[in-house]
Amino acid sequence: MSSIHLDMKDIENAVLNMDNTVVDLETLQALYENRAQDDEMDSIKKHIKSAKGKEDAKPLDKPEQFLFQLSQISNFSERVFCILFQSTFHECITSILRKIEILQKVCKTLQSSEAVLQVLGLVLAFGNFMNGGNRSRGQADGFTLDILPKLKDVKSSDNSQSLLSYIVAYYLRHFDEDAGKETCVYPLPEPLDLFQASQMKFEDFQRDLRKLRKDLNACSAETEKVCKLSSEENLQPFKDKMDEFLNRAKTELETQENQLAETQKIFLELSVSFSVKPKAGEKEVSPHTFFSIWHEFSTDFKDQWKKQNKLILQERKQSWVRRSEADNGKLSSPSLLHKLCLYNLTRVISHF
Repeated sequence: MSSIHLDMKDIENAVLNMDNTVVDLETLQALYENRAQDDEMDSIKKHIKSAKGKEDAKPLDKPEQFLFQLSQISNFSERVFCILFQSTFHECITSILRKIEILQKVCKTLQSSEAVLQVLGLVLAFGNFMNGGNRSRGQADGFTLDILPKLKDVKSSDNSQSLLSYIVAYYLRHFDEDAGKETCVYPLPEPLDLFQASQMKFEDFQRDLRKLRKDLNACSAETEKVCKLSSEENLQPFKDKMDEFLNRAKTELETQENQLAETQKIFLELSVSFSVKPKAGEKEVSPHTFFSIWHEFSTDFKDQWKKQNKLILQERKQSWVRRSEADNGKLSSPSLLHKLCLYNLTRVISHF
């Protein structure tokens, strides 16, 4: 408090007119946290009352004077609570929204993406092919997800290639028309999105939204109190601004609560469709249990995807050079057009 040097009129203007151009929100937060509590105000008021009319009475110390002046601002505590909550609500609800949107995007991609289904189909097909001599294992209709991170450990007889790298190469060469081009799109959810999704907990979202709901109700009650106790002179602009904020905040919070419920439903349906079961101690499958597997697989898959794309680009470059030489004879010195094409191809390759 000793570091706050402000005119009381500026503080009063900030509180009554909700104007933080001079007194910023950080300062208001400090004032709110250090405001006089009921017992402190009782002591200050008793001192003022006992000193009234006495010439030798000891005046209030500066901190107590400051606290008393704050208390004289109409509904200081209630108003500042509302101002501070209004300033943090949008940040909180936006943070929750961004996380849920990541979760939704990943779930919907895994649930309905044709590319994901093609990749999983290749895993099943090659798995059955490798187990073709085994009647019980060579005719599988599906597989458990925990197999996915292990594909990189299955090696060829000469140890030069993994099953994962072969699947990635096969996918690019047979299912992706843009393989080796800048327009080539990664077929799985991004590893970063999967990692973030694996760190999320529905209980945390529910807890955060419950707290927002509780604080919003408290803000609504404080607003009602201010409007009831304030004089006509001090009622505006607080009333109109808070009414507008509360209506918008209630709508946004309700929308977010519904979106969370819908996202949790989609996630649980997804985990059932992939036959993932809760781990010991879990009532239902957690995002960490489900997405950790996908995160590891997608990370490995993307490494190979980049390598195979680069290899395809190099093959195209070599093929183009051979065709050019066949058309024009062996070139002792590349033409300007040839140099430009090589330069552009090199730029494309460096993109990966």
